Amino acid sequence: MNYVEIEELVKKVEQEIQPIFKKVEKICEKNSLKVIQAFQEKNLSEQHLYSSNGYGIDEAGRNKIEEIYSQIFNTEDSLVRAQLISGTHALAVTLSALLRPNDIMLSISGEPYDTLQTVIGIGEEKSESSLSNLGIKYEQIDLIDNDFDIEKIIKRVEKKDIKLIEIQRSRGYSTRKSITIEKIERVINEIRKVNKQVIIMVDNCYGEFVQEKEPTDVGADIIVGSLMKNLGAGIATSGAYISGKKKLIELCAERLTAPGIGKEIGPSLNQNTAFLKGLFFAPSVVASSIKTAIFASKILSELGYKVDPLYDEIRTDIVQTIALGNKNDLIKFCQGIQKGSPIDSNVVPEPSPMGGYSDEVIMAAGTFTQGSTIELSCDGPIREPYIAYMQGGLTYEYGKYGVIKAIEYMKKGVERK
Repeated sequence: MNYVEIEELVKKVEQEIQPIFKKVEKICEKNSLKVIQAFQEKNLSEQHLYSSNGYGIDEAGRNKIEEIYSQIFNTEDSLVRAQLISGTHALAVTLSALLRPNDIMLSISGEPYDTLQTVIGIGEEKSESSLSNLGIKYEQIDLIDNDFDIEKIIKRVEKKDIKLIEIQRSRGYSTRKSITIEKIERVINEIRKVNKQVIIMVDNCYGEFVQEKEPTDVGADIIVGSLMKNLGAGIATSGAYISGKKKLIELCAERLTAPGIGKEIGPSLNQNTAFLKGLFFAPSVVASSIKTAIFASKILSELGYKVDPLYDEIRTDIVQTIALGNKNDLIKFCQGIQKGSPIDSNVVPEPSPMGGYSDEVIMAAGTFTQGSTIELSCDGPIREPYIAYMQGGLTYEYGKYGVIKAIEYMKKGVERK
């Protein structure tokens, strides 16, 4: 396939995906309205952009940000902190705060993401600090045909000995589909018919603002996510959030800081403006990321690769998978994404071991913020069926360029000069 043929294919694909883009733009508009109304109704002012250091005792700006998050997610309280390093860290804090020795945690979306497996104490990577080593018990119920096994879930939770149910909205490094808000709502409604006490926690990473509703709009008790993904919009340079019922957030805050102190301390360290500006741009950046994924899905399926989701499927996260079929193409595709990046485009990523992962992983991310997966990035474990997990795109134009660059680099001799 030569350069001219790729250019012609790009034109054809862009024409065909325009009706899908219109649907993405409509969701973006609704989520943008949700954000601006929260800013206005919570009376955000210039003073809230100012930062604190040291203890950060009862800082006004930090508190206002958490009020805004709570309104957007329709929750009682939130914890939005630069001290939360990543989504995995925020999940570890949440689980450690809510679970005690001999408590049972039940995953109803199958095996969780690789790094969370290490937190829990399952899988190949073992840690003495894992939940299992603290006496917390773990069970899981796998999905059936990419949906919850409601019959099995109800049979298990009606015994009323489960402390916490975990749902992972995004697929992680699995081959299953990500889970829609509609499916989450249905399973929560069924669980509440037989068990009103169990805590329902949703790992919301990669999912914020992709649909019109969030898990807490449909009955989840608590959600967790990273600001280096959707809600940071490539502007926030650190941080994560936890949002949900006030009592649960208090426990999480005490786990992050100290018992008896909780949310009262935590300096914002010059992050308030970045957090707020990131949240302000998030609906638009998420829409650009989804458009990039739709473009990639369509053009790579035209080239004969198995993709998921298909370009016209309903999306519930920003992740696009491409089954490349062999190790070489997976590596080349990721290297091509790196070549299309604004930062370190001259760097050639190679597979390597990474903490929390059982296989070697290749990660391409020429990003302004290290680890920012709302910026165009692509990664994947070096294992069959050699799937590339692509996400992000601060603008559709840059995202499209990166995807084209990856295709050109994967197809020998076609790379743009």
